[in-house]
Amino acid sequence: MAANKEFVLTKEGLDKLNAEYRNLIDIERPAVIEALQNARAMGDLSENADYDAARNKQAEIEGRIKEIEHILANVKIVDETKKSKTIQLSNVVTYLDLELEKEFTVKIVSSIEADPVTDAKNLKVSNECPLGLALLGHKVGDEVTVKANSPYDIRIVSFK
Repeated sequence: MAANKEFVLTKEGLDKLNAEYRNLIDIERPAVIEALQNARAMGDLSENADYDAARNKQAEIEGRIKEIEHILANVKIVDETKKSKTIQLSNVVTYLDLELEKEFTVKIVSSIEADPVTDAKNLKVSNECPLGLALLGHKVGDEVTVKANSPYDIRIVSFK
């Protein structure tokens, strides 16, 4: 990660990141340490699959902890109370896909928070993805082209 990169998060994104961090520190890390101790107790470590798996899990957890600490040390929270005449990060946007003639609603979040597939009713798209980039800075009624692999046109219906 870039040393001085600022990470922009919504309050919700910050809360989720803090919860993940607490889970890693308070639950995951102690569990993997216990798994390592149990695997060591089995004897020869050179051919101990449980020990190797626990070491790999430990490296994964420690890497994620460091990543979160770096993000938290360089975080900027979006002021979601600030109203704007154009679409900004943290806005929920409804747009019409002009080809499909179907409306979609997405929330624009940072790339750290983006989750375009987990919850179909609350889609979160990154401000860095083609759709997020196309929406940012526009207003209701604007028609824009989303510069994806297969470009498509949309009309902004509303945002809040």
